[in-house]
Amino acid sequence: MILRVGPLAENPLDAAAQFHADVLPRARAMLAAGSALTLVFAPADHTHRGWRLAAVQGLSRDHAPLRVNALESDEDVAIAAAAAYLSAAEGITGQLLQLDGTGAGAML
Repeated sequence: MILRVGPLAENPLDAAAQFHADVLPRARAMLAAGSALTLVFAPADHTHRGWRLAAVQGLSRDHAPLRVNALESDEDVAIAAAAAYLSAAEGITGQLLQLDGTGAGAML
């Protein structure tokens, strides 16, 4: 399942608080249904990486063996390609992947 996150506040502390109040309950409910989850965040600067990664890793640990990953992108083609890859990569969980659809080549 894919859960698009946002828009969130520009300030990382405010964005983290908003995520935990508004998005986290929805993410947990989706995981309770029993399928892997991919969160999709809009691109943000480096100040957001820490809280985003901590949230994804925490969800991944709490809901193992279900897989939880996150993508950072606003490009639908890149998101679809990464989501397809993650759905087939059963060993990948707890990751936050920044996507660059303009620089990506064909996946082998």
